[in-house]
Amino acid sequence: MTNYRRTYVPGATWFFTINLAERRSRLLVDRVDELRQALRYVRTRHPFQIDAMVVLPDHLHAIWTLPPGDSDYPLRWRLFKTWLSRHVPQGEPRRASLVDKSERGIWQRRYWEHLIRNEADLHSHIDYIHFNPVKHVHVLRTVDWPHSTFHRYVAKGILSADWGIALGRDVGFGERT
Repeated sequence: MTNYRRTYVPGATWFFTINLAERRSRLLVDRVDELRQALRYVRTRHPFQIDAMVVLPDHLHAIWTLPPGDSDYPLRWRLFKTWLSRHVPQGEPRRASLVDKSERGIWQRRYWEHLIRNEADLHSHIDYIHFNPVKHVHVLRTVDWPHSTFHRYVAKGILSADWGIALGRDVGFGERT
C-alpha cells in the first residue's frame, strides 16, 4: 500500500477538494441535507472552523481551520465520508475489491489538500471556491448557487451579491496559469 506524505501543522488552515467516485453523480446536491448533518456530526466530535465551502453535484471544496494543537484533518474527512456513506441509499456500482471489504463505492479514495500559506493564498482559494459553480457552468452568477458559503460572505458585507458573474473568461481563481 502506498504511504502518502501529508503535511500536518497544528491549528493550520487547509483547502480541500473531495470527489465522488462517479463524476456524473448528483449525490452531493441531491443529499445536501445529509451532507450538512455529516459535517455537524464531525464538528461536534472534532471541532474545526469552516472558512469557505461549496458543494457541487460530484465534488466539494472547503477551507477549514483546525483548533490550536490539532492537525488531524484526515480523521475528520474519514468520519465525514463514513457518516455520509452510511446515511445515503445504496445502489452505486462497486468493484469486487470494494465488495470484499464491505466498502461503498461513493468516494474517490484520496482527496486534495493544500496548506494555506498566507492571507493572499487564503483569499485566492476563497474566491476559487465561490466562483466554482460558475466555472463548472452550473450557474451564470455566483449568487444563484445555493450550496455555498458565498451567501454568508454577502450577508456579512464582505462580498457583494453581484460578485462572480460569468464574463465569458476563466479568471483562474486558486489555480496556476
